Amino acid sequence: MLLLLPPHLASQTRLRFPSTFKLKALSQADDFPSFLPNQVHTIKDPFARNLAMRIQRLPVRFSENPIMSSCVKPLMQNNANPVVLLHGFDSSCLEWRYTYPLLEEAGFETWAIDILGWGFSDLEKLPPCDVVSKRDHFYQFWKSYIKRPMILVGPSLGSAVAIDFAVNYPEAVEKLVLIDASVYAEGTGNLATLPRAAAYAGVYVLKSIPLRLYANYLSFTSISFSTSLDWTNVGRLHCLLPWWEDATIDFMTSGGYNVASQITKVKQKTLIIWGENDRIISNKLAVRLHCELPDAIVRQIPDCGHIPHVERPDSVVKLIVEFVQRKTKTENQNQCVSQV
Repeated sequence: MLLLLPPHLASQTRLRFPSTFKLKALSQADDFPSFLPNQVHTIKDPFARNLAMRIQRLPVRFSENPIMSSCVKPLMQNNANPVVLLHGFDSSCLEWRYTYPLLEEAGFETWAIDILGWGFSDLEKLPPCDVVSKRDHFYQFWKSYIKRPMILVGPSLGSAVAIDFAVNYPEAVEKLVLIDASVYAEGTGNLATLPRAAAYAGVYVLKSIPLRLYANYLSFTSISFSTSLDWTNVGRLHCLLPWWEDATIDFMTSGGYNVASQITKVKQKTLIIWGENDRIISNKLAVRLHCELPDAIVRQIPDCGHIPHVERPDSVVKLIVEFVQRKTKTENQNQCVSQV
């Protein structure tokens, strides 16, 4: 069997891929879930293809009708509290294509959840997709399937989702991991007041290939054009579902996340991870977040941009493993930012 590496990591030796990364050669005949857009077959990244084949829809009681909600379920369950992975703004569980199998190999029961309104859930009967609805839907998912306190991981805007959830449902969260956290934005700003026609035009641009390519340019330190194009196809796959535009506009016009006032209310131990070269959210905000969270440590990943779990999955998993295994507060909370 072939050993296939993520494109940006193929020439690096510091990442030792486990046995689960010995993937079969993939072809157009791969058994993808029928609810995924047909364009999934054009994706070349073997890790994205492999994780896409594991996406399921589970019924979640929410609002008036159950929602068939998309996620990646763990292959095994154990007695330890699970690691639950959220994703960033307008993204999906495929963000975790490199990190998810490493967490499984480390022995964690690992879930990757699509936030309501994004990802690959069935939203044909469109529910509200505002902050309260996203929180309530996630809680119903947790209550139905996870049922234990989580190590909740949120990257970028997913950090705001995680903080909002942890403050409102502290019994469901044991620890938090926040990655390049977008937690100081004041919601969706002026986008909330756009006329509907203008909002739809903006959303059309949001899923465009040129804009997504530019976002990749800003998000990663150094990737080839061919890799960036393939990652663009991965990142916008969920945008091709028929309800994506309506769900995204509903979120935009609802005002979005504004969790700055909730940060000091977080009771859980928190790990802050930041890419040193983040060009989207300054790593100076990592210091501010560290100071405002009651019980947090901060780690910086050198030579890394805004999405460390794609660019440096080995470093992210190493930090999560060390954080989960820490039983007591053994480090000075006023320490300087350290690197891995």
